[in-house]
Amino acid sequence: MSRHRADVPPDPRDPLDLDGSPPHDPLQRLGLLPQRLETDAESVQRDLMRLVLTIVELVRQLMEKQALRRLDDGDLTDEQIEGLGSGLMQLSQAMTELRERFGLSQEDLNLDLGPLGRLLGD
Repeated sequence: MSRHRADVPPDPRDPLDLDGSPPHDPLQRLGLLPQRLETDAESVQRDLMRLVLTIVELVRQLMEKQALRRLDDGDLTDEQIEGLGSGLMQLSQAMTELRERFGLSQEDLNLDLGPLGRLLGD
């Protein structure tokens, strides 16, 4: 028996499927996935930008770690150090501007990977 009256539309956040039974997808049962996806243009654009910026931030952090490793190893000339520092600062500034433009925080980009922890470091 459904918990919804016929004249009241179902709530997509309700843990029961539209027919009143529990969802079959375990992620939906745990509340990790919505039953309905937001498909308006603004939500799609924001979510896509969130994904793209998350990937760019991950690559930026990896590049920064590699640059620090090379710096510690003494593999870089002064010009290379200056170029890497300048480039990483510009990328960081561009990321901040894009996050602000799309209303995203740094934490919004740090995806929760469940038992693996968070995607991005501090």
